[in-house]
Amino acid sequence: MKNLSQILLIDDEAHNREALALLLTHAGYQVQSAASGEEGLELLHKTPFEIVITDLFLPGASGIDILKKVKEDSPYTCVILITGNASAETAVEAMKEGAFDYITKPLNFEKLKILVAKAMEKSRLVAENLYLRQQLRGKYKFDRIIGNSLAIQQVFSRMEKIVHTDSTILILGESGTGKELVAKAIHFNGLRKDKPFIAINCGAIPADLLESELFGHVKGSFTGAMSDKAGKFEAASGGSIFLDEIGTMPMHLQMKLLRVLQEHEVERVGSSQKIKLNVRVISATNADLEEQVKKGHFREDLYYRLNVIPILLPPLRERREDIALLARHFLQKSCNEMNRPLMSLSPAAMRALEAYDWPGNVREMENVMERTVALTEGELIEREDLPSGIGGHKEDPLSLLGPRVTEEGVDMAQVISEIERHMIREALDLGGGIKARAASLLSINRTTLVEKIKRLGLE
Repeated sequence: MKNLSQILLIDDEAHNREALALLLTHAGYQVQSAASGEEGLELLHKTPFEIVITDLFLPGASGIDILKKVKEDSPYTCVILITGNASAETAVEAMKEGAFDYITKPLNFEKLKILVAKAMEKSRLVAENLYLRQQLRGKYKFDRIIGNSLAIQQVFSRMEKIVHTDSTILILGESGTGKELVAKAIHFNGLRKDKPFIAINCGAIPADLLESELFGHVKGSFTGAMSDKAGKFEAASGGSIFLDEIGTMPMHLQMKLLRVLQEHEVERVGSSQKIKLNVRVISATNADLEEQVKKGHFREDLYYRLNVIPILLPPLRERREDIALLARHFLQKSCNEMNRPLMSLSPAAMRALEAYDWPGNVREMENVMERTVALTEGELIEREDLPSGIGGHKEDPLSLLGPRVTEEGVDMAQVISEIERHMIREALDLGGGIKARAASLLSINRTTLVEKIKRLGLE
């Protein structure tokens, strides 16, 4: 984020400009001056300013012209207008165009100092907010969702198709599969990326408070309602609201939510006034909503309203080819956060991770790698260093063979691919990542190894 600390002063009257610049400098501000609107615009093009103080009436480009240009190019810069004509019409026009405030001649410097201090605070808050949003957009890029498997690539494909739409989305998946990460990636890469993203866990808030949290309330509508309060839907105006664990919502609130989705308006608890909404709704659940509909626990009409575009996140046990990739990613992340040298996983430890079913999915994987890095001495993680539920049991010498042949049959090609994948990883680990050495250990040509690496998604 840029460290802005300057004021631009534009006034065509030299004595006023010089006197005001001197006073502001003595007050602790850095000031640059311009004698015309054109000169001021040129300085704005070269240098970022927190505040612009400009006379309203200038030869050439006027104060309103300066204001419009600033609002177009620099949303964190506040503009204070100086006018000798304190007409209501002038003030209204300036405020409509986005002026922070205006002050009339003759200038009261103490009043101006108060205005400048307030404008400086607002400018820095807006700049910080913009910076944080840029950081969030980087944090929630699609490439932050890790995986090369076909299952996760299908998720990426669907996300790319819907990111620039405003359709309602329902994200389905077990706990820990990354539903909120997907919701944020869709929002921060979409049409509403510069507007709020508001998340609420419907299962974490008591039913008697959830209605107020979602839709707001007016003073006196219930015991403890000491003042009016906007709900999450209002807070998300122009942006997106993420309703996590939507399957836990009580039936009476489901009806009200359905009405909000249909009418695009909300009523606060205790009020009959309708408030128009412009919000994208993204919901998520680890429950089987279709089964809940059949049992009468979830409204069928609401289910279809929410399920306009479904995204199904596969559990980690159904995309085992991504386990090694995720393990190395979280291993590096944990090492960086703990200022540890980069650690590695032994072949036996990696096999244990890939054989585990991961009931907590990606979230569990991240926690396991953090715990393992914290408790392991040295730079190589062995099977015994993993939590007992993952690495503590004795390794089955036939574990690489995968599922046994049963009456239901087995996908032999998939089993062979898994065996190849394990052996190639071991050879690459033992060969220090050098493909020629790994190929020699496997008694195959280097070109054959390269082709297998590409085919198995191990690049």
